[in-house]
Amino acid sequence: MTSLWVVALLVLTFVAPAPAFVSIGGGASTHVSITGTALLQKVSETCRAVVEAAGHEFKPTGTSPEELVQACLGPTATGEVSGAKFHAALQEIYMQNGLVDRDFTNSAPHHFNSEAFLTGRGLLMEGLASIKANIRSENYRAARESLGTILHVLQDFYSHSNWVELGNTEPYEALLRQDLPIDNVADVNTATCKDCANGACANPLLPQILKEKKLTSGYMGIFSADKPSGKCSHGGAGDLTSNVAPRGGLSKDERRADNQAFHDTAVKLATAASLELLEDVRRAAGNNKFLRMMGIARVSVVCFVIDTTGSMKDDIDEARSVVYEIIDSKRGTQDEPSEYILVPFNDPAFGPLIRTADPDVMKAEISKLTAAGGGDGPEMCLSGLQMALTGAPASSHIYVFTDAPAKDIGLKDTIVALIRKTKSTVSFFMTTKPGRRRRAVYAASLNDYKDLALASGGQAIEVSKRELPQATDIILDTSTSALVTVLQRARNPGKAETFSFMLDGSLSKVTIYITGTAISFTLTNPSGVSQTSTEATGKLGTIKSTGNLMRINLNPDKASGKWKLQINSNQPYTVKVTGQSTITFIYDFVEKFDGPHPGYAVISGRPLAGQPASIMLNVMGKKGPSSLEIGKVGVVAMSASESITYGETTDMGNGAVLVTLKAIPSGEFVIVHQGTDKVSSSEYERQSTTQMSVSKVNIEAAVTGTMEPGKTFTIPFSVITQGLSGEFIINAQNDKDYPMTKPNRLTLTSGKYTNSSLTITPGINTVPGTDVTVTIDAKSVVGADSNYAVLRFTVINKITDFFPPECDVFDINAEDCPKDLAQCEPFRWGLSANVSDGNGTGVEQMYLATGNGTITHSSLNRPFIQAGYNASCCSPIFELVTVDKIGNVGKCYHSILSGGPPMLSLPLPLWLCLLVSLFIVRA
Repeated sequence: MTSLWVVALLVLTFVAPAPAFVSIGGGASTHVSITGTALLQKVSETCRAVVEAAGHEFKPTGTSPEELVQACLGPTATGEVSGAKFHAALQEIYMQNGLVDRDFTNSAPHHFNSEAFLTGRGLLMEGLASIKANIRSENYRAARESLGTILHVLQDFYSHSNWVELGNTEPYEALLRQDLPIDNVADVNTATCKDCANGACANPLLPQILKEKKLTSGYMGIFSADKPSGKCSHGGAGDLTSNVAPRGGLSKDERRADNQAFHDTAVKLATAASLELLEDVRRAAGNNKFLRMMGIARVSVVCFVIDTTGSMKDDIDEARSVVYEIIDSKRGTQDEPSEYILVPFNDPAFGPLIRTADPDVMKAEISKLTAAGGGDGPEMCLSGLQMALTGAPASSHIYVFTDAPAKDIGLKDTIVALIRKTKSTVSFFMTTKPGRRRRAVYAASLNDYKDLALASGGQAIEVSKRELPQATDIILDTSTSALVTVLQRARNPGKAETFSFMLDGSLSKVTIYITGTAISFTLTNPSGVSQTSTEATGKLGTIKSTGNLMRINLNPDKASGKWKLQINSNQPYTVKVTGQSTITFIYDFVEKFDGPHPGYAVISGRPLAGQPASIMLNVMGKKGPSSLEIGKVGVVAMSASESITYGETTDMGNGAVLVTLKAIPSGEFVIVHQGTDKVSSSEYERQSTTQMSVSKVNIEAAVTGTMEPGKTFTIPFSVITQGLSGEFIINAQNDKDYPMTKPNRLTLTSGKYTNSSLTITPGINTVPGTDVTVTIDAKSVVGADSNYAVLRFTVINKITDFFPPECDVFDINAEDCPKDLAQCEPFRWGLSANVSDGNGTGVEQMYLATGNGTITHSSLNRPFIQAGYNASCCSPIFELVTVDKIGNVGKCYHSILSGGPPMLSLPLPLWLCLLVSLFIVRA
């Protein structure tokens, strides 16, 4: 049974007042509350199952998502854990859910408008197949984006159709089952609604429609008032058809005095249907992969991009040594990486991307690397990095080892776009051989690597091969589950300057990094105690210098309060202060969109110059946002003097803040957030790592579907500039190197959109579930202004198998089990079952969802699979999940208590309590 703390968590998270079934914006909207309620319950159920299967008690210490993550990872892993990736996963799903109202406003199937039931279900089936294929390929971000979209589509059915008015109290099973018919739909010539003179009726459906239980939905007119004669409208101010007889509308998007009961039932059914969809995904994926899709994992992901050309033997040996040390020293702690990624590159080859959650597999893979090839200097470094940025989870730490310039430097703009999109941090370890003379091309490439490191908030470390082992300590520092940035600045040219930063009581393992040459500094704590750069071990910390990197580890007893770092150098340098803390934030630049259901959408590229910018920021602490007092939020230029531009903040509820900036500094900037930690009673300060800048150019593009192997796919896009008219160079890349066509240049007129498109053709043998990242950028021919858009698509085969595997239980042997289960211990029972996928794709996996017995089965490659089950009579329920190769889920169920299926799969009392709580707060 789901514990009561989940009720409290859900109510606290999703009670901000707003109209129902409206996209993100103006507080927690009901599309968000429905989605979040279902997600958090399903995550809680899954966490409980995983923790209890491991022999532990699932007992969160509180009601925050952070405490849910801590409890879900179990009691054996020690140390702090951040809820940032769980929050980020939720936000990705919410935002993608909201985008349906912006990108598909006039698409009837996306909203089940205009009686588009079959095509709407088609979108659900396509989306489900995409999600399951993505999860099998461990492309979790792509899975989350598809999940957000189809949850919106599914939820709209209950608000936009007459399913509720027909008296139904359960979700419509046929929506998620292509093998079931959607029948009794009103045809185009059948009138469905009566005229509502005042625009609103308690139930506008004609008596004959109710009597015959005909399924219909309202017609929506965004650009036209046309609709078939006698048909219901959607209704509302944005629907032009609602003023054409029959007037009014079927929409239950908003809770009004005349539709409260219908609206409340629609919310309840949309929530229950969302839970059913999530349970289907969970069963197809398995518990562990479902939780990884939701960002429930030890947060740290270690990703190495390694040059394997002939001169890199020592570097490969050092990277291997670092991986071994990370694995051996962090095993069993919260800092044990949840995933390891390895991308080798050479010339002309790069890849493949090797991904594993098993540390021993990573050891084996990196042990296979050998140095060979190359010879002409430049290598395919940025191609390997592109593969890592698109393959690794967002906010990953990526470490690049190389001793050569980049042959593929033309990818630099694409890499910057991917860094900003993923908010990943890239650090370069650049080595030279003793006595090797630095050629101009090599020096230029080093500067390119420095630019990329700086853009991501990483380090560009120049060392000799002999010094490399001392420099890689930074990897051990940053491979932690709760890393935060307190300060980040760059100066080029260098100058004498004093930097201030705030350390709070929650911070531990505080480290200061300074890169550059000919640097001296003085560090001073809040009490006035100082240490200079000449003191390797002093009152404040320990200083280590390697190559161009100075690393200062503060003593554990560091004082809370305002610190100062006075640097003196006329050479370029960077400064970064990090620590470990559960107090952090995630953010996205967003823009408001209008229409029938207005909301906020994440900006894919850079925010526009010359106009206010909006940031959606979520703050989290050890015990959730309630343990923090949110203070100021602003931006600070990376290379200018210390000056923060603060924005106006609007509390969106539960740690979410909408920040409006009237002006943004020119050049690169990062986000600064200041507040008070109630747990440690100290002020804190955090900064983002990824640099951002504004642009007068904007590219609009959207993911409009899935790709099919061997089939050409068209991606429309539009470009506009608010700057000077003229020619713009159009570049487009994809991370799978699929053939593409695109315009080389577009002529833009200031203030007007120019429409265009590109095509991409996935390979005929592309594995279903492969995600493709497409980057489009536009750059002015006469200036430096540019912008980009990053889109993720999924490649799946056309769906032809809609039927789940069948399973029949027979030969039940439970005669020895006593009627009184208190006496069950010495007795056992068993059964046999036949499993088949008929003419489908074939059974891919079978596992026990309920039961503590043992399952045996014949080869899954056979058309008919024989399974056997044996268990203690103390484990009276058997539930076997069967999943075919397309992700269709079937099951066998038997209970020696009753022999029948469970009466109810959802904890109804919980939902009644939750819904009552939500509506009481709204009222």
